[in-house]
Amino acid sequence: MQAVIRKWGNSPALRLPTAVLRESGYQLEQKVELIVSPGRIVIQPSEKVEYDLDALISGIHSSNVHDEVGFGSPVGHEAL
Repeated sequence: MQAVIRKWGNSPALRLPTAVLRESGYQLEQKVELIVSPGRIVIQPSEKVEYDLDALISGIHSSNVHDEVGFGSPVGHEAL
């Protein structure tokens, strides 16, 4: 399949047909990485950052935990 690099504002742009996205498994708004080498541009999915809850919780210590914050009494129909 061929495509043409065109100008979009002040930047060059390449429009990807929907069939290309569908076949590759990519989605709109998906974050990707561009791997650039002479004569070649490769698009690949960005690494998903996954957090481990146990690891995050183990990082909580008395030195980095904040005090409770109060916002005063209810002024409307807030659920408490």
